[in-house]
Amino acid sequence: MNILVVDDEKLIRWSLKERLTREGHTVTEAEDGKSAAAALEAGLPDLVLLDMKLPDTDGLTVLRGVLEQAPELPVIIITAYSTVDTAVEAMRVGAYDYISKPFELDELTITVKRALEASVLRRVVKERVNEEKSRFGIH
Repeated sequence: MNILVVDDEKLIRWSLKERLTREGHTVTEAEDGKSAAAALEAGLPDLVLLDMKLPDTDGLTVLRGVLEQAPELPVIIITAYSTVDTAVEAMRVGAYDYISKPFELDELTITVKRALEASVLRRVVKERVNEEKSRFGIH
């Protein structure tokens, strides 16, 4: 699966890329909102790991943009500035999950796996519903 990691901390991006690549994923990195937008234009990933604080924007703005473009795309928010209000807002906007820094790579890997599995299941159900609608002439 293709994963986009958006974080301004180079070490975080590197460690996530190393771990997720070992798990069999392809990882694209972005250090700010602008490079995240460019990466999304180049092709939608299967999942986005998104830092809440970026040098040129905030994670909620990026999250809204991602979900406008692809409402079914799972986005996991990662932040060192964890507050209940921020977590609630991110989930209300449509984030799949919310993880606080520092995080355990094993915990994050499990969350990524669950998000990808849920995404695949949603896609399969949606395709099945569309097939049945076509089969019975329902629009």
